[in-house]
Amino acid sequence: MSEMITADLVDLDLSADSKEAAARALAERMVALGRVTDLDGFLADVAAREAQMPTGLDGGIGIPHCRSEHVTEPTLAFGRSAAGIDFGAADGPADLIFLIAAPAGADDAHLTILSSLARQLMNAEFTDALRSAADADAAAALIRGEEPDGTGGVSEGIEDSVDSVAVPAAASAGAATGSPDVGPQSGPEEGPRNGTDVGPRNGPDDGPRNGPDDGPAERGRPFRVVAVTSCPTGIAHTYMAAESLEKAGREAGVEVVVETQGSAGFTRLDPAVIGAADGVIFAHDVPVRDKDRFAGKPTVDTGVKAAINRPGELIDEVRGKAARGEVTAAGAAGAAGSSGTTPVERGGKPGEGYGTKLRVWLMSGVSYMVPFVAAGGLLIALGFAIGGYEINKAPSVMDHFVWSQADSWAALLFQVGGVAFAFLVPVLAGYIAYGMADRPGLVPGFVGGSIALTVNAGFLGGLAAGLISGAVVMAIQRVRIPAALRGIMPVVVIPLISSAVVGFLMFVVIGKPIASAQKAMTDWLSGLSGANAVLLGALLGLMMCFDLGGPVNKVAYAFATAGIAVADPSDSAMKIMAAVMAAGMVPPLAMALATTVRGKLFNAAERENGKAAWVLGASFISEGAIPFAAADPLRVIPSSMVGGALTGALSMAFGATLRAPHGGIFVVPLIGNPLLYLVAIAAGVCVTTALVIVLKGLRKPAPGAVSQGPGGTDPSAPSPEAKQPVAA
Repeated sequence: MSEMITADLVDLDLSADSKEAAARALAERMVALGRVTDLDGFLADVAAREAQMPTGLDGGIGIPHCRSEHVTEPTLAFGRSAAGIDFGAADGPADLIFLIAAPAGADDAHLTILSSLARQLMNAEFTDALRSAADADAAAALIRGEEPDGTGGVSEGIEDSVDSVAVPAAASAGAATGSPDVGPQSGPEEGPRNGTDVGPRNGPDDGPRNGPDDGPAERGRPFRVVAVTSCPTGIAHTYMAAESLEKAGREAGVEVVVETQGSAGFTRLDPAVIGAADGVIFAHDVPVRDKDRFAGKPTVDTGVKAAINRPGELIDEVRGKAARGEVTAAGAAGAAGSSGTTPVERGGKPGEGYGTKLRVWLMSGVSYMVPFVAAGGLLIALGFAIGGYEINKAPSVMDHFVWSQADSWAALLFQVGGVAFAFLVPVLAGYIAYGMADRPGLVPGFVGGSIALTVNAGFLGGLAAGLISGAVVMAIQRVRIPAALRGIMPVVVIPLISSAVVGFLMFVVIGKPIASAQKAMTDWLSGLSGANAVLLGALLGLMMCFDLGGPVNKVAYAFATAGIAVADPSDSAMKIMAAVMAAGMVPPLAMALATTVRGKLFNAAERENGKAAWVLGASFISEGAIPFAAADPLRVIPSSMVGGALTGALSMAFGATLRAPHGGIFVVPLIGNPLLYLVAIAAGVCVTTALVIVLKGLRKPAPGAVSQGPGGTDPSAPSPEAKQPVAA
């Protein structure tokens, strides 16, 4: 691999007046060296990352970064601004700007090298040396670590080795920061090694402690903290937060061991290290993986930037919680004072409104429900295919099953599928509640969902039960509980009280009104005909193709599957299911056809994706079009929506019906009016393909697309117009 930064990638007189202009100026240097193949596409990826969370840091540092398909190798560009550029840091503009570009498929070693820069930025000697560098060659050499200054931070460099991410050796006596697991590991073969460097322990009895009586003072050792850091991209802030916490721990005489859950993967902390810890710090903007490992410990839960900007306060906060005996119960949503109380909320952006959270909660339930839909629906479809539509009247296979009769096997498949379908509403409700309140929400959610089925409240009842269950559990968790009862709260108290409250509300208060609304909606759908049915089909087609497997797509799909999740679905419900599946097949099939008809409009990777899209589209996997939509959303998504709307409308107009919720062309024998159904799909595919080809043909080549240097062009493409930007 060539050097990650050279003098050509350094601008010591950066004259940009905005973060967008700064990113463009530095990215142009990458383009000139062939490190970036599409300037506008790469900048769109940088802007998308910046929109997730500002990349400005206290101390005058801006560190815009992203992973992009338009980056040929890991690259770093550096700019120094005399006037300063606002990157959103609390203490003002940044004068040191680092633009990090990582390939979309960068291996762990490359990402680890990039992350080591993030750690160096927490070293004041390193940043001071950059501010006083006399020329570009000196600055580049300094960042590469070719001019050691004895601080332990600069001399490591970003290209020395993967092991350069390990913490500098200047740890205070007895500190645990020398553990190799503080940084990411380059491969699983290294294994967790945290247990060797944590410092003295008192033997195997030094296990988890749940109160102040068994604190470090009685053991004659420093206070111990384990931490997890993670950020959306997993390249910079993850490791800067780790370095900041470790440095603050050394200054405070606290042993800090950090698990960095970054893009290079992560090695789990040794269970012995977690067991011996006196407190836990979660500094993250994406969900912490395997969080239950840390249950029973005083916990501080915050965003990753807090660990960078005020690590000492976080350490003091977790020490205070330990002194007061505030611990997190297994599976509980979090202790008082923590931010981001559920896995779903921790995956969101800071400051999200309740509307956004509500959408994410609902998606949590739908995503867990879909596998039950697919398995149960296909089993039912196979039962119909083998035994005919009268198989739903067959006796239980427990009472009558003949090994040699096809009807018995058909009945078995149908009845197993029916059992799987019976879980749809309880699973929907249970995991909506889980998205809101974590594991304690599962019990009342499943109970409420089952009651919704009992009172015939159906899909709408499941939605209401899930939201109510999550709200009840969240309310209970806000009540201050004596320390003696905290251990039984998630196991006994919360399930008992929440199930009773949800059961009362579903049976007595809201169950019947929701059941009436469900019946009214079903009757309305059954009465749809003519133009109304065609308009509904077009609307569902638009929704299926809007975000290709995202929330809007899933809402349309859940609406359709809810209609057929009964023993004897209505004709209108089966028409809706047919329209939804047909429209969902259009985007990937259209992209596959477009790459076949006009391959020069697509790059080599997209042409390869097009081959897979044939199978994905035929199998009703709309996500097969995501690589194309991500690369060119303003052309691909509108084109897909037009084709999907046409297919949905034609499917409804042709009266096609479908009893299976999944399967694509493989369940065509179960479709009513199959030939016209295929015509509807073909029409939508052709329209989408034509629109994509026309729109891409009108596109101007991206700046610098003709002569990019090594790696800047697709050697298999016959002309520059095959270059593909990330966004229009």
